[in-house]
Order: sequence, then C-alpha cells, then structure tokens
Amino acid sequence: MNDYNQRPEMPFNALPPAVVALAVVIGGIELLFQIGSYGIIGGPNAVGWRITAMEQFAFFDAVFEAMRSEGSWPLEHVIRFVTYAGVHYSITHAAMVVVFILALGKMVGETFGNIAVLIVFFTSIIAGSLAYGLFLDTNVQLVGAYAGAYGLIGSYTLMLWIGLGAMQQNQFRAFSLIGFLLAIQLVFGLFFGRSPDWVADLAGFVTGFSVSILLIPGAPRRIFERIRQR
Repeated sequence: MNDYNQRPEMPFNALPPAVVALAVVIGGIELLFQIGSYGIIGGPNAVGWRITAMEQFAFFDAVFEAMRSEGSWPLEHVIRFVTYAGVHYSITHAAMVVVFILALGKMVGETFGNIAVLIVFFTSIIAGSLAYGLFLDTNVQLVGAYAGAYGLIGSYTLMLWIGLGAMQQNQFRAFSLIGFLLAIQLVFGLFFGRSPDWVADLAGFVTGFSVSILLIPGAPRRIFERIRQR
C-alpha cells in the first residue's frame, strides 16, 4: 500500500537548491543567446547578444591592468571578476559547465550544505579572474564558469582526500580527477590552440580545496589552536 502512495522523486528534488539555481541561471543565459541567435526573440539585434555580453561582462586582462595602474576601480569593471562566469562561447561550452555543477555540486552540497556550494563556487570564480589578471599578459578574454566548477572539483577532491586517509589508502589518488582534466586541456591546447583559461581553472581548484577545509565543522577552531601551539 505504501508503494502506491509514494510519489516518484523528481530529478531536481534530489539536488541541493543552490546547485539547481546555479545550473538554471547559467543554462538560462545560454538559452537566451541560443533563441536570440535564431531570431525567435529580440529582433535583429538579438543575433549579437553573446558578443555584446562578452564586451560588457567578460574579464579582460587589459582592463584589470588599467585599473591597477590608475588605482581606480569603477563598479562597471569590478563586477567583471564575477560576471564573466555567466557568458560562454557556445552551448557546448555552457553545457559542460552545467554538467560539472550538477554532478559535483550535488556531492558538495550534500556534504557541506547549500551555503557552502555558493561560497566555494563564487570564491573560486573570483580567484580565477584574479589569477588570470595577475599571472597572464593576454588579449584573450576570460569567460565561462569553469573556475567555479573547478572549485567544486577542489571541494570534492578534499572529500576524497579525507575519505582515503580514513581508509589508510594513498590520499594522492584524490587528485586523479583534476590531473585527468588538466591533461585533457593540455591535449586540446596542443591540437586546437593553447588557451590560457587553465590558469583560472587551476586557481579555482586550489581555492575550492582550501575554502572547503574551513567549511568542515570545527575546522577554524582546530586550525587556530594548532597555530597557537606553534
């Protein structure tokens, strides 16, 4: 009798709300670009929505360096440290990041909570653009939410690291996923032109891993006590 009363669980019901929200926003923006490019909405100007969005919201190293040299930080450019994550080169570019967010965000959200997903994602996004601006000298704009996705990979890697340590196994196996992904980027770079985006992605991963350490219950207190003992 109970089996008949149970309703089938919808796919999104199993996902933390923060993960669903991130996926919907990124996917929704890309959907607007797609239907605009076919002239379904927005009229003739909609065809250029993606290019216009890149000009207004992408992160440019030249803009960052100009702000640093002038010591001026206008809001319209400061927001680029985050807004670049909402614009992607294509539907494939956006779809891959949504897949990462749904898969890894679910595990991170179930372990650390909804707020933690947002903290990891956005701190990794900001760290990615900062690393891109500080370590590179390039005219290629930074777009896409991959730094945030790699931040979730960093958080998931920490979970594996802790789990493997508890089982007394080789903890460096936890880094196999990030190693595999960076290797794929290297291969694609060799065949299709090297992209500097990997700098932002790696910064996002390191940030996600590091921030997640502080999200473990009681971690800040234990870290502070360890520092005092030294």
